[in-house]
Amino acid sequence: MNDKKEIAIFREVIDGVDREIVKLFERRMILTKEIVDYKMENNIAIYDVDREQVIVDGATALVDKELYGEVILLMRSIMALGREYQRSLMFSGAAPDFLPAPRPRKLSNVKCIYQGAPGAWSEHAAIKLFPNAALSSADYFEDVFRMVKDGEADYGILPIENSKTGAIGETYDLLRSYGCYIVSRTWIDIKHCLLAKPGAALRDIREVYSHPEGFKQCRRFLQDKSWDLIASSNTAVAAEKAASSEGIRTAAIGSRMAAEHNGLTALSEDIMDSDKNRTSFVVIAAQPEYDGESDLISISFAAAHRSGSLCEALLPFMAAGINLTRIESRPSSTARAYRFFAEISGNIQDSRMIETLTHAANVTEYFEVIGCYRQV
Repeated sequence: MNDKKEIAIFREVIDGVDREIVKLFERRMILTKEIVDYKMENNIAIYDVDREQVIVDGATALVDKELYGEVILLMRSIMALGREYQRSLMFSGAAPDFLPAPRPRKLSNVKCIYQGAPGAWSEHAAIKLFPNAALSSADYFEDVFRMVKDGEADYGILPIENSKTGAIGETYDLLRSYGCYIVSRTWIDIKHCLLAKPGAALRDIREVYSHPEGFKQCRRFLQDKSWDLIASSNTAVAAEKAASSEGIRTAAIGSRMAAEHNGLTALSEDIMDSDKNRTSFVVIAAQPEYDGESDLISISFAAAHRSGSLCEALLPFMAAGINLTRIESRPSSTARAYRFFAEISGNIQDSRMIETLTHAANVTEYFEVIGCYRQV
């Protein structure tokens, strides 16, 4: 017997076992459906931790120890699917409005604000996304959110992720606290330079200003330099400080545009640890903007503080074949509790997506959609 015929026989047997498993699973879900009415009438909680532990213990008692881990995962997955099915039956027809109706993208007389100062990487992103807008800057991330929320600006531009150093937590936190929406996203290649006054040389430098992320992204360049590193709110602000300092002992890490704005020169170019250093910027607005072409959704949620709760929140996406492109966690005000932010491939107007989001919302402590948009 050749290998192909032998594996075909194995697969035929496995297919038969799978059919039996599916029939038994269907029977279990039918019983689950029948118990929903009883639970609702008697106000019985869907989740019973003691009951589920009894089921897990009973299942592991039926197999060899070497399969304990796999059986525990199997039974907990089956029970999670059962809980999700119960919730879908209990809340059928009660799909929430995850986003308000979209407003049209503003195309004329656009006011856009970015965090930093002229020459900041946020300004690069703003020019790319809104080349004809009236641009202004704010000192702090929260200023951008406040001005957008109060209607002083139509759009705000903020960094949210760097390809080397990861998520920028402050943006996530402010998205949640200000209730703004993500309406677009883009990536900007970050090409840091060491900026100094004309005539300065590397041997003259004693202190360097930059945003903390700038220092992290240029760690290898800085590691053998005995310079004082001074944090600034933005790389462009750092360039302003270097330009206004006395003498030639002060430098900054920032962009060529920041150098041009402040009359500085680049002592060293492209000093990043990685030549693929990129930062993702989001556009925020007071109202959502989405259409049939939008292909990304951002959500924020909190899972219960118990084993398996995060897995249960993500299970609906796996079951629906929906891809999560990224997920981040942020500490919340409650001790040992975390909020999660996830980015999903899809459109909020898709009925399958609405159903999946509803299932996920039903198994989380809070759940909200913070944007449906396109990456530019």
